[in-house]
Amino acid sequence: MDEKDWIAGAAKALAIIEAFDEEHARMTPTAVAGRAGLSRTAARRYLLTLRELGYVDTDGKLFWLAPRVLRLGQSYLDSARLPRTVQPFLQRITATLQETALVAILDEHDVVYVARNGVNRAMAVGFVLGSRAPAPLSSAGLVLLAFQAPESIEQWLASYPIKVFTPHTYSTIERLREVLGEIRRNGYVVTDQQLELGVRGVAVPLRDRHGMVVAAISVSMPIGQESANAALHRVLPTLLETASLLRNLV
Repeated sequence: MDEKDWIAGAAKALAIIEAFDEEHARMTPTAVAGRAGLSRTAARRYLLTLRELGYVDTDGKLFWLAPRVLRLGQSYLDSARLPRTVQPFLQRITATLQETALVAILDEHDVVYVARNGVNRAMAVGFVLGSRAPAPLSSAGLVLLAFQAPESIEQWLASYPIKVFTPHTYSTIERLREVLGEIRRNGYVVTDQQLELGVRGVAVPLRDRHGMVVAAISVSMPIGQESANAALHRVLPTLLETASLLRNLV
């Protein structure tokens, strides 16, 4: 973009908000400054401004995000075309398969779930709407990675810090590269217990009318007594049919 159009203050305010996470839920201005790449004085001024606007709160020493921050994500869900378009189709998947259906997009190293339809049963599985996870730990994330350009995949793998959550998590870049190649050849993926024990996922790419992969459609389910092959044959036709129906709509 043209340098004269750049508003540094907006970028810095967003950096302040993004500095908070699960491990850094409450921080001093000094800590925020370190994570956001700002001076302590600048960080404190931005924090106080965000507090006045209702996006952060403080006890006078520590600062933390306020619920108003959720409006930012909700604004995307309310205004973006993709979540509204796919929701009826996810309802159809759930009615057909009696499993949780989701649509996700890729955001740097994470997958973000922008649409969801769950089943009404005692054991609910899958990600909640708006949740994030390291992309290789979900079937949707793996599909979204696999259908990037080869050079983009290599750049992504070079920058990804491996995170192991279960004994089944893909724990090396070499193994991830193999899995992504298999997904690209097959056009789908089935994953078992990458992030959470006892949970399986199946996903396919969602393409637009130009053939570009814009999202992934997945189903999340408890493993139970069903084999991975049986689960794949049960849910894959419905996912592929749904992706085909959506191709001219997204």
